[in-house]
Amino acid sequence: MAIRSRTSVLWQGLLLLALCLSLPHCSHDIHEKRTDVIKGHVESFYEHLKHDRVAAAVRENEAIEQLSTQLGEMVTRRVNQPGSNQIDREWTDLRTANETAAQNWLALGQYLSIKKHYAQSRATYQRVIDTYTGASERTYREQAARAIRDLDMLSPSPAAR
Repeated sequence: MAIRSRTSVLWQGLLLLALCLSLPHCSHDIHEKRTDVIKGHVESFYEHLKHDRVAAAVRENEAIEQLSTQLGEMVTRRVNQPGSNQIDREWTDLRTANETAAQNWLALGQYLSIKKHYAQSRATYQRVIDTYTGASERTYREQAARAIRDLDMLSPSPAAR
């Protein structure tokens, strides 16, 4: 009876060890899936611009922003948990989604400027300034502000006329 009990405990221990070792792998898979989703949206975004489908490109970038919003809510809910590797990965995914979306808006603004859609380009850059207000997103706001000043050289804004 004691042998059977020890064997049962041993198997339970091995099962628990296998479960513990597989959980970080599952978490990593989720992280990879999020990264793949972002990459897919980015590829679609540029493919749409390549074929002059601006509205479709905007939808792809909005999907990235939606993912960012969801990740932000997850990180906020877990902020009170002590040092979790999961939170770190979600924070990394959140930053990646935010930075990717901001870069895409800047690329869209440049695309619209090249196509001489100056008002739309200006509005796109203004969106970056208004939306990405965090300290880590300052670079994107500065790029957008410079782009608006450059647009004013090409086509003065209606307010400046």
